[in-house]
Formats: sequence, structure tokens, C-alpha cells
Amino acid sequence: MAGNSFGRIFSVTTWGESHGPALGAVVEGCPPGIALSAADIQKDLERRRPGKALTSPRKETDAVEIVSGVFQGLTTGTPISLIIYNRDVRSSDYSDIAQLYRPGHADRTYVQKYGFRDWRGGGRSSARETAARVAAGAVARKYLEGCGIFVEAFTRALAGIECTRVDREEINKNPLYCPDREAAEKMEARLSEIRAQGDSAGGIVEVRATGCPAGLGEPVFDKLDARLASAIMSVGAVKGVEIGEGFQAASMLGSQNNDPLTPEGYQSNHAGGILGGISSGMDIVLRAAVKPIPSISMPQNTVDSQGNPCVIKVKGRHDVSAIPRIVPVLEAMTLLVLADFMLHPFANR
Repeated sequence: MAGNSFGRIFSVTTWGESHGPALGAVVEGCPPGIALSAADIQKDLERRRPGKALTSPRKETDAVEIVSGVFQGLTTGTPISLIIYNRDVRSSDYSDIAQLYRPGHADRTYVQKYGFRDWRGGGRSSARETAARVAAGAVARKYLEGCGIFVEAFTRALAGIECTRVDREEINKNPLYCPDREAAEKMEARLSEIRAQGDSAGGIVEVRATGCPAGLGEPVFDKLDARLASAIMSVGAVKGVEIGEGFQAASMLGSQNNDPLTPEGYQSNHAGGILGGISSGMDIVLRAAVKPIPSISMPQNTVDSQGNPCVIKVKGRHDVSAIPRIVPVLEAMTLLVLADFMLHPFANR
């Protein structure tokens, strides 16, 4: 299977399955001399791990071990290998549906491509793989913070409820990473209703990167926004990405969408910090549309591996929404792209 590696200079390869003994990542290209400990990585993994309110009850500590690439608390410049052991695997939850294709999942397309699949929670195509991405993203975060670059994501909308204000002090004060306290309370109540119905919900996550210098990205096939969109879309639950005004720009006039220039810089940031595929020095702003979790306990029509029609009710331990656990995952993918481009040549280094 190809496609397990991401990035060109600062790169990551993830490995492992949802119900295997472990999963992890190998990070290459990280500069030497950066202070890094397991505790630095654990902070981000804690935000993604299951077993908390409004998430899957699967009890994983997601404790990370640094196997290589760090000596006396500093990165050495060699590959950094990270491992996370699976501690609460219950493959029997899936034995009854081993021959059934779950609607909304990669079960059938995986078989159509490879002729075989790991039915234990989706195997390699499971969202559990994103724990390795978050671990690798935490390494990128340590590098970027030394460059004055900071990335933060939050829940913009969930289950049809949208934020009406953005107070960044509120983001880590509620389990949904929502910057609007009132909206967060409504989201939590709505998710409880949806879970009781055996259904799931989608939403929108916004990611903001501050402190990025101008000059990241290339103007043709290696545009910064193209690489960011690719990175964000590689997360399984994401079905759409927009930069800056995004789809709203389609209904705006040029006079409204342009960002006027002054001797002090840009007067606005409708472009989301990227012009012509190159960072402008303004904040980078992107949003991701996250689909509802496909594993629901409501009856759904499907077929089995022989093509016979069936009705499936998915059991097991599942989130009612990919949000909030996807929030640190989207941060991680943004961090990895920016770390990679920071190591490419550009005039403002």
C-alpha cells in the first residue's frame, strides 16, 4: 500500500491499524537541537484521545514513546520514531459485521482496490490512524514555535449550530473547543439528543496560523493553499476545505474580496493569508467541512461481501461526531505543511 508518507523535507510516515498492537509515526527532516520530550507530544494527544465526554468510550491512554531521534532532551536531526500502543482493543465488537459493508465507510472501496480488508474497526482506514498524525504534528509544533509560528483550531459549527462570536480564551474551556460559550452549550445539548437517537452529526472546524512569514509556497503546482487543502482533505471525515473567504468569495465582488495594500501592509485578509499560492504574512485562515460519523446504531441498508442485500446496525464504541477529536488532527496537518515549507528556500528566511 502506497501513500503512507507526507511532506518533502519535514516528512512523516504513519503506520499501524486500529486494532493492531500499536500505531506510530516516523518523522524525518526535523532540525537538530530542538527541545522535545514525550510530555510535549502527550499534550496534543490528550486532546485527541477517546474516552472523554461526547466521544467514544474506548479507553485509550494514547501514551507516546519516543524511540529514536532525541538525545538528552534534544532532537538529533535523525529520524524521530514515535510509538503508541493500543490498550483497549475489542475486535469482537466487529465480528458480527465482518462480512458486511458499513455505509459511509471505506469497507467496500478498500476491498475493490486491494481484494482484502481488515474488518476490525476499519484497520488502516480507521480514524485511529490520526493519533500518529497528532504525535508527528506535535514535533512540528515544537519546531514552528521556535520560529514564532502558532497554529490553533476550533469548532466553528456543529450539528447545525454556529458560533456567533470568537473568543479564543473560551476554546479550551469546553470539551468541544468552541470559542463561543453559549453556542458550545447548545452544541452539547444537541449532540446528546442525536446520540440518544443513535445518529451522528457533522460540523465545521476553523484553523488559524499566526506568525507565518511571507514567502512560503510556490506559485504553480506547489501552492501553499494547495498543499494545505491536500493535507486537510487527507483526514477521513473531511469533505471540503476553504481558504479565507472560500466559497463565500464566489458571491462577492472583486472590490469586496480584494485586500487593499497600504505602506503598513494589507487592510483586510479575505485571501486567508495566501496570495498566488504564497503566504502574504497575514494570518493563514482555513475551514474544513466535517461529515457526520458513518458508524451509527440506526438500521441502514447495505450488502454483504457476496453482494446480498442486508440491514446493518453498527455496534461498538463510536463518537457521535468527529468533532471535537478532529480539531487537534487538523491542527497537526496544518503544522506539518508549514514545517515542511519553512525548510524550503525563500527570501524572507
